[in-house]
Amino acid sequence: MLSNWKRRRAARRLKPGDGHPLQRFRWWQPLSRALFHLSLTGADGVPETWSVDVRLWGDSNGEVIAQLYRNGVHQASSKLPAEFPVTGGTVQVVASGYGLKRCHYLPESGQERQLIPDAASAEGRRARLERERPALSRVIGFVSVTVLVVALVLGLPQLVEQVSTIPPVAENLGTFASPFQLPGWFNISLVVATLVASTERALRLRYHWLLDGGIFDGGDG
Repeated sequence: MLSNWKRRRAARRLKPGDGHPLQRFRWWQPLSRALFHLSLTGADGVPETWSVDVRLWGDSNGEVIAQLYRNGVHQASSKLPAEFPVTGGTVQVVASGYGLKRCHYLPESGQERQLIPDAASAEGRRARLERERPALSRVIGFVSVTVLVVALVLGLPQLVEQVSTIPPVAENLGTFASPFQLPGWFNISLVVATLVASTERALRLRYHWLLDGGIFDGGDG
């Protein structure tokens, strides 16, 4: 959950919408776009659908922007992390290095809940697998966590060793010898496996600061 300070920053990032229509999800966009929906009842009692559209690779300036739509009409935009006012509460959108780690509705009263991913998106396909094949989904989730734990245990000492060889560090703190001396091909394979595992977790909006690269994230989020 965003702190009050970050909420004020999020409010300053909020820009009014221009009314353009929401584009439907295309088959080639699973790795570059996240699209989530939220069904609410408006003040007049009429059902409404809020949608959050995020182009994960950024815009032409490289900035990742969240776009908010109401019934398919653009209402607002914001750089991430974002907090959008909607009927009865707010929607928070926060990114990690591999996708989104939050896209949740926080009502003024009641329990927060995650928005529903668009069925055509990668997040939606992963959610469908979880519904239709829960046992397989749990196995995939377990494998993802295992890969990240192994990568942390094997990779962190090697990283510390490399850092300790930097002359100012070595002169003041000494050098460190990693207990793991792994071949290059193994380290490359481990990096690839880590990227896949973290991406899989991002599709479910699962995030842990240690496992999913939070120590390397920026100050926001």
